[in-house]
Formats: sequence, C-alpha cells, structure tokens
Amino acid sequence: MVRAFSARCLTGTTSFGIKIPLVGVLSMIAKGNVKIGIEWRFGADWPGQRCGAKTRKGTACQRPANKKNGRCRLHGGASTGPKTDAGRAMIANANTKHGKYTKEKILKRKEDAKISREFWARTKMIEIRLRAAGVID
Repeated sequence: MVRAFSARCLTGTTSFGIKIPLVGVLSMIAKGNVKIGIEWRFGADWPGQRCGAKTRKGTACQRPANKKNGRCRLHGGASTGPKTDAGRAMIANANTKHGKYTKEKILKRKEDAKISREFWARTKMIEIRLRAAGVID
C-alpha cells in the first residue's frame, strides 16, 4: 500500500518504509480522462488553491478548494442548493416522506373534525328531544 506520494520525484513509500517508483500508480489513480482524488494525493507540495477555512484545531484547512466558492466540500463547497422553483420542488418532493403534515392535509383534517363535531352535536340534540318526548329510554 502506498502511504506517501510526491508529485516531484514520483516515488512513494510503502507501509514498510520501502521507496518505490510510482509510474504505474498514476495510471491506476486515473480512470480514462477522470483523475479520481488526484488533488488529495499531492500532499504539501500541491500548487493549487487550498480551502483555508478555520478548522477545529484552529489552523487553516489544507484540502483543495472548489472552483465556485473557494471552499472544500467539508466547509461549504459541495453544493449551494437549488436555484430554480423546479429544483426546489424536486428537493421538497424528495424530502416528503408521507405528506401527513402538508397544509392541505391539515386543513382537510380540521374541516372533517368540524363536520364530525357538528354531526355528534345534532345527534345528541335529537337524542335529548326523543328522551324528553318519551320515545326512547
């Protein structure tokens, strides 16, 4: 397993401390024209822009920054959220689990409860009148 990686000398150090040339490792890291995680493998000599966000340790984050906002994915660079109404609707639909507490459903339950209360009040009044008339016991 390669632990250390230096872009200048193209050698790596194994877990046993043996230096090996990394000519073939670059082709393993890169799949076709996509270089998977290559920016994290250059170490301290990497010349690109760093995140720079203050970490819990108090130092600046050394992870590579995203091009859009200059922060890494851990410090706010992964996504800025949906911008269009259609995108926001897609997020809302994705986060809706059952729909029990949507405004429409709550309003419908309140209306149904009101109808039910009126129905029971009317049946109670009918029952009271029938008892007073002596029709039922």
